[in-house]
Order: sequence, then C-alpha cells, then structure tokens
Amino acid sequence: MQQKLQYEYAIVRVVPVVEREEFVNAGVILFCKKGKFIRMKYHLPLDKLLALWPDAEVEEIRKNLEAFRIIAYGEKEGGPIASLDPAERFRWLSAVRSASIQTSIPHTGLSTDLEKTFNSLFDEMVG
Repeated sequence: MQQKLQYEYAIVRVVPVVEREEFVNAGVILFCKKGKFIRMKYHLPLDKLLALWPDAEVEEIRKNLEAFRIIAYGEKEGGPIASLDPAERFRWLSAVRSASIQTSIPHTGLSTDLEKTFNSLFDEMVG
C-alpha cells in the first residue's frame, strides 16, 4: 500500500478590483514537505478576466503570475525569496495580501501521487 502524503495547496487568483472581492482563478500552488514537492502552474483565462476587468493590464498580470512560478520553483531570478526553503516559499506565496494577485487560504489533503493530485486540482480549479 502506498503511503499517503499530507499536502497543502492554495488557489492563485486575479482580483480585478480588490474592494469588490471578485476574482478569477488563475493558478495552483501545491506543497508537500515530506514529499519534497512544490509546484505552481497558472493559466490566465482572458475571457473571464476581461469580463470583470475590461482595462486589465494583461501583460503585467502575466508577469506577476510568472513571478509566483519562479519563486515557487526556487529559480534564482526570483531573488531572495526564491532562495528560501520550499516551506517558506509556500508560506510567502500563500500569505494574505491586498493586491491584484492573491491566493486562497491554504487547504490540506492526502495523496499517494502528488503530481496527479496537482494536475487534478489545476484542472478542477482553473480549467
């Protein structure tokens, strides 16, 4: 029987107008300490975004989402935060912030296949 690993994940959201609290799911970050696993993937659904925010600066939003990915993977272009250990990177990325890119509160789960779980969450939450 395969060991079930506890993981945490957060949904990355684009928030057009922070005060209205509307958002578009754009990515997923999944972290598992025991499995030494951290992944981040994003997709910007332009039709949904532009319906809520016709004047959205799409390229700027893409740059910010890419920064999340770079930090999650610990790439050196991510600066000092990307050099933190995976748990600290996940905590930094999933911290509460009032900005156009936010994350949900972290959720937990159990998985015997973290890559499959990550892909399933991305498909379900972002599409």
